[in-house]
Amino acid sequence: MAARKDNKGRVLRKGEFQRASGGKYVYGYVDPNGVRRYIYSKDLKTLREREEKLIKNQLDGLDVYVAGSADLNFVFDRYISTKSELRRTTYTNYTYMYDHFVRDGFGKKKVGDIKYSDVLHFYHDLIHNKGIQINTLDTIHTVLHPTFQLAVRDGIIRMNPSDGVMAELKKKTGNKKGIRHALTLEQQRAFMNYIAESPVFVGWLPFFTVLLGTGCRIGEVVGLRWQDVDLKERTININHAMTYYPRRDDTYKCEFKVSLPKTDAGIRILPMMKQVYEALQGEYDRQKEEGFSEAVVDGMSGFIFTNRFDTIHNPQAVNRAIKRIYEAYNAEEIVKAKNEHRDPIIIPHFSCHHLRHTFCTRFCENETNVKVIQSVMGHASIETTMDIYAEVTEMTKKEALDNLSANLDVF
Repeated sequence: MAARKDNKGRVLRKGEFQRASGGKYVYGYVDPNGVRRYIYSKDLKTLREREEKLIKNQLDGLDVYVAGSADLNFVFDRYISTKSELRRTTYTNYTYMYDHFVRDGFGKKKVGDIKYSDVLHFYHDLIHNKGIQINTLDTIHTVLHPTFQLAVRDGIIRMNPSDGVMAELKKKTGNKKGIRHALTLEQQRAFMNYIAESPVFVGWLPFFTVLLGTGCRIGEVVGLRWQDVDLKERTININHAMTYYPRRDDTYKCEFKVSLPKTDAGIRILPMMKQVYEALQGEYDRQKEEGFSEAVVDGMSGFIFTNRFDTIHNPQAVNRAIKRIYEAYNAEEIVKAKNEHRDPIIIPHFSCHHLRHTFCTRFCENETNVKVIQSVMGHASIETTMDIYAEVTEMTKKEALDNLSANLDVF
């Protein structure tokens, strides 16, 4: 086979070629993840210098890794590059959490030097000094544990230093599963009634009615479109979600992207409760007169819920609205309760995801078929549903016995 040559008659090496138009030199190679990549140069000498540097970097990186001298960041990047099966929302969440909490500090430690106590101290620091919640730490652990496990399987380290760390932390804090606690029925009613009666916050009523009345994830509700809603059949088709994360390595600017729901089970058809139907019908009638949203995200349009700038709500803005609402309510409720000589009904701090947990709690209180609950909630695992169901059952146990004592004269 004749050797490939450039337009000056020079023999080109394997992987090198010269473009017919423009004469630019190109070197093609396959990276460790099996992806075809290219480097370019206007002259052959510079191209070959770049080739040599690329090959040296690849070999040096591998040697450092094999010797156990690579830092944790190297191992994580190697691990996450293999997770092609992850949904976009999950992949983005994992990389965001790692970059935000690990990369610039703990991630710089040599993976071969990290011990169990190092991971334990790191997690303690995140909780006590950085102020993160146990649920957030769970997500960080979900990323770190398999990263260490990859190094174990590659023979770089003998044991996974993160094994058992979360169990010990949860035992010490008394938080076994990191479950977000639901609002009580009294708190839930107070929150929704206050919105409905407030001239300042009443515009949020349809949004929170749908969020609290469907148990949907926040990304599923902010991405809800009119074409996903069947007002005649009173059903909602959950077939996508919105993510809101930094999209590039060189910026913290966030933007919306359309993704599939968190799991396959998240794709579902939800029957509407009466209150949800009335909220959506009222919103449709209003928009029919005032105009529908013209917002477009990844080619999708027809969004139901937008802000005054005609962009869909991001989760942080929703959480800020929740905080403004319950703080305003609590301030008024304390004064009102004092004047009425009663204890105030205080709404605790909560986020939009607590409303999903609140819906699931109310559902568990009124439905015994756990598979039905799992289907409506879109839980991939029945264990997630059972955790909430068991928590609700424990809370209602005393109430059930008190009712038995009051209604049955058996003694």
